[in-house]
Amino acid sequence: MQILENTALKPFHTFGINCNARFLVTIESYTELISFLKTDWNNYPHRMILGGGSNVLFTGDYEGLILRPQIKGIELIEETSETVTVRAMCGEVWDEFVNYTVERGWGGLENLSQIPGNVGACPIQNIGAYGVEVKETIQWVECIELTTLNQVKFWNEECGFDYRNSVFKSSLKGKYLITAVVFKLQKSPALKTKYADVERELEKYEKVDVKSVRAAISAIRWRKLPDPLCIGNAGSFFKNPVISVPHYKEIQEDYPTVPGYPQADAGIKVPAAWLIENACYKGVREGDVGTSPTQPLVIVNYGDATGEEIITFARKIQKQIHEMFGVELEMEVNVV
Repeated sequence: MQILENTALKPFHTFGINCNARFLVTIESYTELISFLKTDWNNYPHRMILGGGSNVLFTGDYEGLILRPQIKGIELIEETSETVTVRAMCGEVWDEFVNYTVERGWGGLENLSQIPGNVGACPIQNIGAYGVEVKETIQWVECIELTTLNQVKFWNEECGFDYRNSVFKSSLKGKYLITAVVFKLQKSPALKTKYADVERELEKYEKVDVKSVRAAISAIRWRKLPDPLCIGNAGSFFKNPVISVPHYKEIQEDYPTVPGYPQADAGIKVPAAWLIENACYKGVREGDVGTSPTQPLVIVNYGDATGEEIITFARKIQKQIHEMFGVELEMEVNVV
């Protein structure tokens, strides 16, 4: 373990912004983590935890300490005739973990294939895709309370999971470090494939199972989403807004094809990508910042964009959406 000074952050976040951390430390074992938290963590007044860096936008240099917990490990902790319960450590790459489960025929995570980031971040954001949210499989989340260093277990119902949200992103933000996540997966899963894109892609496969679903969703995401290794981005930049039924009907009068998905709270979820595309912001580029030509929900860094330039561009989109549709787009990305 070494605390590095004035370190470039570009390799550690998917937006690829040229910025530095005043101090940066990478932790690769639980013992190292506890030792560092006991002896060094409190020496830095400004500090943050950075996992895979797939949902963060730096607007400048970080004048503090960045802690990167990269603790690895996957453990089968319980098995029955129908289910398996698996613990994955926070530093496991999410998609590698999904592949690990799919290769063993365990169902529940296949729809979440090709989502960038590490396991430790998945409950914070309650990641989701193609009709599945990770909250459906999480049993509990293992954490360290950063003030007391107590080990704490949050059961699923204590995590406050909501659409792209949890207590770790809201009321308990910055108070805990997630060290592991425990999932319950199915040996004979009920597959969720009722998306037009997924159904079309699955027609290419003789058998529909967790492996073919993962393959189909991976193929779709590769086509639609830019690879962060090739072009900087953080995936979906905005949340899909939920609006009232009367508001949705108002939009529908002018735009009859606007998609809408009824929610449990009686609201209607409208795809942010549809709003952005119909506001003529799909594939728009301003300097080194733009929206992806294949998925307008993704803002990309074409080269040397700064975080401030990306934020300015995002606010233009928000303003246009509000003026056209009366909808407030909320950023999904964490801005630092």
